[in-house]
Amino acid sequence: MLAGPRIGTLLLLSVASLSGFAAWGGQQLLKRQHQPLTPELSQAQLWQHYRWSIDPQTRREAALLMVARDESNQLLNGQGWGHDPVAAVVLERAALTAAAQGKTAVAEQTWQRLLDRFPEEPGSAWARLALGQNKPLYHQQLLQQQPAHPAALTLAAGGGPEPLQNHQGALHLARWNVRWPGALEQMRDACQATGAQAPEPAQRQNLAQAMAKRGHAETALACLQDVDAAPETQLAIGRSLLLHGDPDEGTAQLLTLAQTHPGHAASLEAARILSEPLYPDPGVLDALPAGVEKRSAAVAAARVRLADGNEAEAALNRWPNDPDIWQLQWDLARDAFLAGNWERTRNLLDRRSEQGPLPPPLEARRLFWLGLSHQELGETEKAERTWRSLIRSFPAGYYRWRAMDRLGISGPLDLRKQHPQKDPQTWQPLNSQDALVNTLWRLGQVHAAWEIWQAQRDPVITLPPEERLAEGRLRLAVGDTWMGLDQLWWLSLRWRDPSCQQRHLLHRSQFPRLFQAEMEAAAQEEDLEANLLRAIAKQESRFAPGVVSPAGAVGVMQLLPSTATEMAGEPTSTLMLQDPADNIQLGARYLNQLLERWENDPFRSIASYNAGPGAVASWPQPTNGEDAALWVERIPYPETRFYTKKVLDNLIGYSGGDQPSCEEVGRGVRQKRASDDAADHDSTHQE
Repeated sequence: MLAGPRIGTLLLLSVASLSGFAAWGGQQLLKRQHQPLTPELSQAQLWQHYRWSIDPQTRREAALLMVARDESNQLLNGQGWGHDPVAAVVLERAALTAAAQGKTAVAEQTWQRLLDRFPEEPGSAWARLALGQNKPLYHQQLLQQQPAHPAALTLAAGGGPEPLQNHQGALHLARWNVRWPGALEQMRDACQATGAQAPEPAQRQNLAQAMAKRGHAETALACLQDVDAAPETQLAIGRSLLLHGDPDEGTAQLLTLAQTHPGHAASLEAARILSEPLYPDPGVLDALPAGVEKRSAAVAAARVRLADGNEAEAALNRWPNDPDIWQLQWDLARDAFLAGNWERTRNLLDRRSEQGPLPPPLEARRLFWLGLSHQELGETEKAERTWRSLIRSFPAGYYRWRAMDRLGISGPLDLRKQHPQKDPQTWQPLNSQDALVNTLWRLGQVHAAWEIWQAQRDPVITLPPEERLAEGRLRLAVGDTWMGLDQLWWLSLRWRDPSCQQRHLLHRSQFPRLFQAEMEAAAQEEDLEANLLRAIAKQESRFAPGVVSPAGAVGVMQLLPSTATEMAGEPTSTLMLQDPADNIQLGARYLNQLLERWENDPFRSIASYNAGPGAVASWPQPTNGEDAALWVERIPYPETRFYTKKVLDNLIGYSGGDQPSCEEVGRGVRQKRASDDAADHDSTHQE
């Protein structure tokens, strides 16, 4: 009588086991079948995945990629399921959309849902900011738990219902992001508070240092009042005064720092800054403490320059891998070949072979001039080997092009030729150390990725080169071309030994194609190569339309109002010149005139865009048979000399051409050590 129930129980257990196994097997099959989607897929392919995929994760990824293209959030309805951090991003977008549509109740419900389900995810910061309007505890949680998140910075800058107490907002911004909109105003107000609200000495120190970093040294000094500046604060004030205020007072501040705190790292940086001028003041160097001077490669380099190159060997041998010594070595080599001393040029440049490679742009420069010194000394085979090594190892750029020209591989530049536009660059993974940031980058959610990056970034900590590359690419993706291109260029000059893949990615990332329609239209109208306009815009403004130079040059092509008025044939305004279309059109017209004046000579035309045609006309003109690289190096204005080479480098980088391939994979021990060295060279760099 008991057999029936027992058999039924066994059957039920068997069915349950089989169902569980089937479910597990189905999950494993989905995992195997799920191929991460990327922005390279077409809209039609993404739509197929969204409608027909049996994997819900694939459907969500397809929805996010399509939303990234058309900014329509409807596809995200119902995609905020599960425990994947990507779901938190979906909920964040849903709440922001509801708030923008005036659906306050829906927005609050969604924010609460986000905070309840994902309290540790970066997206919960916006939930705390929104819900804290009625629950102030959430605001304090936000500042304490997610201090670097844009939501916390927004709150600190006055984004809450009531001002924060005890200068909390100003001090928060001073610590986590001094450049956040509204930060300067907050810090000024805190410094000016009196009576019981006056900041304490330690708070004045923090506020003064932050304002000095923003370039407001006088305000920083006023904020300190009777408080003695800490070494880091004095360094920031001295540097700010040199750049934006009183150079004499800045020099005095830095000297006082070095003399008062000779063993502090800030004193070593102060000595470096004081050694930077092309013709440093020997009296200033003499005033530095002996202990500081002995530890400073920059001071040693300055001493060598003041001595016309004498005693160079000691500095070159002691600090072979210091950027200040790299610059000294180049300066000495340049002086040598301009004087016709090719043997000294060769010896100076050849010594790097024993010390490991320089960062790629500097190594390419070294190899070109080493090859030319070999050729001038009659060492033809060595010259050709050196140039071919350069061509094989480095992406398209000024010195690679010069080497190809020397070998007869490339011809002269034609700035009037309209080259066919190549397909946009293929999508590349971000390869940061944060898996969620990488995922959001892959799904086209670059603003969310950048937000999370900011939330986890401590400005006090120096990033390794790989992460600096990721940060620069993120900045470009969200439209911060000013800081993004600056960071990538700086990194290229400090990263001594990246892998071949990293070298190419760093190079490609520095050539964004912005304002495409405006560039093509202006180029066609003025019969110019569109890449020439991109090359100049990149160097002039880093594609930032609102930039105004100290001299008053405005916009993408950095036009002076007088030049713009002449090109337009009518008065122009700053507002007009900040419009990319107008600015690019007038800049192209001016460049066309320069090319006509110099008979399409790219070197003098580009130099004239920076220094003015009158100045260029006053210089010795290129002679028949003279290598153009030598004429460029003889340009008497250091800024114009650098500018001409960089614009040509940009032009060739945009034009592309045959590129060397990479065969190695990964990074070796030597590369890791070099990366660490590069990070150590910039302990004070932030942003």
